[in-house]
Amino acid sequence: MVLEDVCELIADCPHTTAPDEGKGYPLIRTPNVGKGRLLLEGVHRVSKDIYDKRNMRAIPQKDDIIFAREAPAGNAALIREGQEVCLGQRTVLIRPDCEKVFPEYLVYYLLAPEQQYKLLGTANGATVAHVNLPVIRKMPIELPDIDVQQKIAGYISIYDDLIENNQRQIKLLEEAAQRLYKEWFVDLRFPGYEDCKIVDGVPVEWEKNKLDEIADVIMGQSPKSEFYNKEHKGLPFHQGVGSYGARFVQDDTYSTSFTKVAEANSILFSVRAPVGRLNITKNKIVIGRGIAAINSKSGFQSYLFYALKERFFKDDILGNGAIFASISKNELLNQVFVIPDEKIMAAYEKIATALDKKIEVVDMQLQQLVEARDRLLPKLMNGEIEV
Repeated sequence: MVLEDVCELIADCPHTTAPDEGKGYPLIRTPNVGKGRLLLEGVHRVSKDIYDKRNMRAIPQKDDIIFAREAPAGNAALIREGQEVCLGQRTVLIRPDCEKVFPEYLVYYLLAPEQQYKLLGTANGATVAHVNLPVIRKMPIELPDIDVQQKIAGYISIYDDLIENNQRQIKLLEEAAQRLYKEWFVDLRFPGYEDCKIVDGVPVEWEKNKLDEIADVIMGQSPKSEFYNKEHKGLPFHQGVGSYGARFVQDDTYSTSFTKVAEANSILFSVRAPVGRLNITKNKIVIGRGIAAINSKSGFQSYLFYALKERFFKDDILGNGAIFASISKNELLNQVFVIPDEKIMAAYEKIATALDKKIEVVDMQLQQLVEARDRLLPKLMNGEIEV
């Protein structure tokens, strides 16, 4: 039996791009395909007309699976109740036959190591960069009884629910710090604003400074590729930031040859498409050409993070709506920010830092849940743990 035997359809995506229109229906590109769930933070959106055109082959519906064929290949996510989406490039729509396979089980089955190897592995042990449609359709598959499938899916989904809850907590904590930043430093409703004189749109004793006056900025420089390895030798290497909305970068590539290093708690800023994504590093890392590491000269790191987040509020777009395909060192260093007096700055930093520390704790719990789920998944799928 192969995968297409237990599916009603396996349909490729349209081989065209669709620009982000900012509102409308979610356009599921490969970065939006997580491990089991769709990642809709910062998702591109399209109009009803584009939605209809991209869904001419099949309209994605509840319990369908979206599979990422590349960049990165192998992720699969289940469409849940109320999620009206259309396919971006390099994705495949899989519609399970619910009489033969439990949809939630199938998405976890596709994510298990054995199936990932069947889809992504090669005869010489290398991992393919993309998966062709015939390989997906003809992937060998063995399934337990439906009731067993439902039990296995239930166990794993408990972890995914907890992971999703932690992700929501992180988002809410970050939004709280961002709202306070906007209230104090954009809307100028900071403590004592009633008695503060405003001159040229800025409270007296506040300043406007360029980024290079308030922060140390290190532009990345990539080492030679032969020094990259996955054996945890050297330091973690990053040449770009994670998906939009991700707080911390995840280390999976390492380098023993480097020239540019970012210290722990540095703000990582994407300097080329997508410009303006922000991450934070938990430890010392090597940075490549795609990112800059930014640190406050005065130690007000949380203020600086949320100031940058307010300015670059969405991929490639500045707060004034200007669009950047890339940003040079000079353009970045010349970005001007309003700097409040030290008392107000310190008051905000105290609140924002407390929120950021809560985020770190929740993220640590989240990573533990991800690791536990990933250990459990193959054991359930290969029968090592009975249900």
